[in-house]
Amino acid sequence: MPPGASPLDQLPIWALSILLFSANLLFAEGGFRIGSLRATRAAKEGDATVGTIVSAELGLLAFLLAFSFGIVASRFDARRHMVIDEANAIGTTFLRAATLPESQIASVRRLLRTYTDVRTGITGVPIDQVVRRSEEIQQHLWTEAVAAAAQDPRSIPIGLFIQSLNEMIDLHARRVMAALRSRMPLTVWVVLFGVGFLSFFTMGYQAGLTRAFRSPAVLILALTFGAVIWLITDMDRPGEGFLRVSQEPILETRRMMGN
Repeated sequence: MPPGASPLDQLPIWALSILLFSANLLFAEGGFRIGSLRATRAAKEGDATVGTIVSAELGLLAFLLAFSFGIVASRFDARRHMVIDEANAIGTTFLRAATLPESQIASVRRLLRTYTDVRTGITGVPIDQVVRRSEEIQQHLWTEAVAAAAQDPRSIPIGLFIQSLNEMIDLHARRVMAALRSRMPLTVWVVLFGVGFLSFFTMGYQAGLTRAFRSPAVLILALTFGAVIWLITDMDRPGEGFLRVSQEPILETRRMMGN
């Protein structure tokens, strides 16, 4: 399992949405049947009491959905800004490589081109391998920087190159943290799903208690809940789904580097 992954990541987004949709309908049906049995007894809850509980459950579910969406949306936006910052840092490092000793310019720029290809996913390798390969190239670049500084310790241009290289490495670490290790906690997912299941159960229970027919609105609500969960999950998984942070800033930097 990749770093920062949770057990939920074993399920594709579409499978998770379908599973939740089905589970919600099952909980609603279970609540309806239990409510129907309770309706035959003389001592039973009043419709107003159960209605209040259902309203409270749905209100709490709406709050948790908004809370979860806020978490993933803010981190999605942070990842988008980090791509721009990293593209700028790589481009600056590439330009400042021209100030290195003549024997190092070609090798350093070749490493930076390879590094940029890895960062944009052009190589087509899994994300955990992208991280390892990026860190390997960073080590080679840092070795080149140390060698350049040893030749001329007081060189201001070489110092500026090292500064931009250091910033590039720091941004890589920040992107790894944001993408792999700053996911929505599993506890939040468990509570969100639990409240959702209980909400559908109480809605079904109220319908059975009042001896109402099964409303198609429950099906629509289950579809809506599944769609929102799909959206939240999609934004929480950087390397999966339809909502992905655009790599265009880094691609533009790669085109600037040439071949």
